[in-house]
Amino acid sequence: MTATVLGIADDRALGSSLRLIVTRPQSLAAAKAAVDDVIRAADVAASRFRDDSELTMLNARPDQVTIVSPLLASAIAAALRGAELTGGAVDPTIGAAIRLVGYDGDFASIEADGPPLHLVARGIPGWKAIRFSSATRSIVIPRGVELDLGATAKALAADLAAAAAHKAVGGGVLVSLGGDIAVAGDAPPGGWLVQASEDSAAPLAETEETVGIASGGVASSGTAVRRWLRGGVELHHIIDPATGLPAESCWRSATVVAGSCVDANIASTGAIVMSEKAVPWLVLNRMAARLVRRDGSVDRIAGWPVPVKSKLIPTIL
Repeated sequence: MTATVLGIADDRALGSSLRLIVTRPQSLAAAKAAVDDVIRAADVAASRFRDDSELTMLNARPDQVTIVSPLLASAIAAALRGAELTGGAVDPTIGAAIRLVGYDGDFASIEADGPPLHLVARGIPGWKAIRFSSATRSIVIPRGVELDLGATAKALAADLAAAAAHKAVGGGVLVSLGGDIAVAGDAPPGGWLVQASEDSAAPLAETEETVGIASGGVASSGTAVRRWLRGGVELHHIIDPATGLPAESCWRSATVVAGSCVDANIASTGAIVMSEKAVPWLVLNRMAARLVRRDGSVDRIAGWPVPVKSKLIPTIL
């Protein structure tokens, strides 16, 4: 059997690794150009690390009606939908909270160790405080509320980039942004083999657990990689909206397969925040998930396949 030849391009984008894979290698350059256009637009629209981003300027206009671009409106709609689906476990109004715990810039710029922080548990303002109309793209953010779209905007960018690349060149396309994976078009024979890993920078290996997908998306969230110390206390980037502090979860990572990368990311982030309550929620919503506990043991939920020995090396992680 002849192995499928794939075109692969690696880069950096949105503070994460970017990998593009196409089933038509001769179209790789055109597909990458389409992906780059989407990523640039997403960065300008929804980055909280750019002073000139649309999101930064929106956060600086409290209590005012603002008409946002179609792309930012889509990102806000996705974030608010995620909040509703998870009962507020994934909430875009964590902007101030995540900045206060030390995640105040692109992760590469965050000091690994630093002086202690005085953190007080208090609930964040909450997504229901946002007045948003998707029909008119108008939004009002109350004073004291700061939006952060990190839990969904990167996944949305992956979905949009995969769709744009497929529209441009046809064939099958996979886009991974720091492990947020979206696919479009026809998958290679056997599907896209995705390695379940806590670290998207981990090497691909035939000994690791993989799952095959032909459509939709995969996302992983966890507390083991994006961590830093302040006064000897470990902190991480997944905020529990109930406390405004890094989530204390029984899971150190969650990987979810869904109909889109956005939905997978909503579920994986929500699972970390929900802790044990994530299991019945994932089952109820029929979302296949692989949850890793703090001791390294694995729970496979709602149809996530039991691993079998395979000689197939995964396509992506």
